[in-house]
Amino acid sequence: MTETKTVTIIPGDGIGPEVVQAAMRVMDSAGAGLEWELCEAGAAVFAKGIASGVPEETLQSIARNRIVLKGPLETPIGYGGKSANVTLRKLFETYGNIRPVRELPGIQTPFTGRNIDLVVVRENVEDLYAGIEHMQTPGVAQCLKLTSTKGCDKIVRLAFELARAEGRKSVHCCTKANIMKMTEGLLKQSFEAIAPEYPDIAAHQILVDNCAHQLVRKPEQFEVIVTTNMNGDILSDLTSGLVGGLGIAPSANIGSQVAMFEAVHGSAPDIAGKNCANPVALLLSSVLMLRHLGKFDAAFAIKHALLCTLEQGCLTGDLASGKSPASTTEFTDAVVANLGKHSENYSVRNWKAISLPPESPDPVATRAASRKLAGVDIFLESGLDTVSLGQSLDAICADTPLRLKMISNRGTKVYPPSGAMTDCVDHWRCRFVFRDHASPSEEALQNLLARVSEKHYWMHLEKLQEFDGRPAFAKAQGED
Repeated sequence: MTETKTVTIIPGDGIGPEVVQAAMRVMDSAGAGLEWELCEAGAAVFAKGIASGVPEETLQSIARNRIVLKGPLETPIGYGGKSANVTLRKLFETYGNIRPVRELPGIQTPFTGRNIDLVVVRENVEDLYAGIEHMQTPGVAQCLKLTSTKGCDKIVRLAFELARAEGRKSVHCCTKANIMKMTEGLLKQSFEAIAPEYPDIAAHQILVDNCAHQLVRKPEQFEVIVTTNMNGDILSDLTSGLVGGLGIAPSANIGSQVAMFEAVHGSAPDIAGKNCANPVALLLSSVLMLRHLGKFDAAFAIKHALLCTLEQGCLTGDLASGKSPASTTEFTDAVVANLGKHSENYSVRNWKAISLPPESPDPVATRAASRKLAGVDIFLESGLDTVSLGQSLDAICADTPLRLKMISNRGTKVYPPSGAMTDCVDHWRCRFVFRDHASPSEEALQNLLARVSEKHYWMHLEKLQEFDGRPAFAKAQGED
């Protein structure tokens, strides 16, 4: 009936094998035309001493099949490396995390009847979740927030194309660009540049704190929300809570080469093997996978069968609210029995294929017509008081092409003194800029650093640059 597609299937940990088995059975019963290639990842792999939690055979399967359906994976405490989930997303550049949120029948929440039907589209590989962290002093940690124009452009286009594919009429770009004007500002700029290409879709800007506020006041106003990685992680869990929680929350991780589909919930080891796990989230993730593969008839049939099952009051224990709960297998039996039936009360969107332009292999997404070296921020670890440190650095640079413009502590200017009542720590950003008539040079920066390092311990440098005549660095609070 349809072209057969091989899917890499990862049962996962805890309740993962039970809900994955349920999803496979429903898709097979719906005639989805899939073959399964069983692979391993997660706790059992960590226990074998593989630090990534993902063996080479699994990586090869994913690279070959390009489609993954997976159960929840644990990252064991006390051994193992980074999250296997994050490893998979990063290795295969699944840059877009799609989290649909919709009110479902039979699941009562304080928001029941509000017709919530939205999608959070979260950038999935950049931002603070790049995981680049350092202890800069024994008591001060740093995490680099990396945002690229290339990454922002991709996630914005995905959001608009998804809106078109689902027949939606608006997209909100959610940022904190009023504070982080460069990192969060890049997403805002990409959104403003790309939105005119979609005149059929209303484009709105919203700050993340207001977005969270509005989601619990009037969630029905949103259709698609596109946002950065950490904002999206938080908001997508919030939105799932509006309609019943993580037990019914599906997700898709979309890349240009590979797509992975998974439930959002954890492995719930306390109920593993008890035949009481809720398979709804993974069933909905399976629907997303079938749509991605162009198997729209099977996706449509499974979504309606699931809606009919919920309308009949068939609920697993986490949702039954005092009613007699269905087991995992009983719930799955009911969905299979309802294949071919249509919900009379809930519509299913007529989904179209998402069309995305091919990615450019060029790592340089933005080129500056001009650039200028303006100075350097030298980050120091020092137990000196503010004035003593400032006077020392003034003396060090007195006969150099650079002058000390200011020192900040955790983002607030403290030298020259301005009256700020800052509770300082031993981590100082010391900003040096070229004097008015000096010729900017790399050699001058290197000579300055050598002088500074004779008397002070430095741990980090940031060049100060201007691109196309504009400063490419932020000012400290209180800096002129």
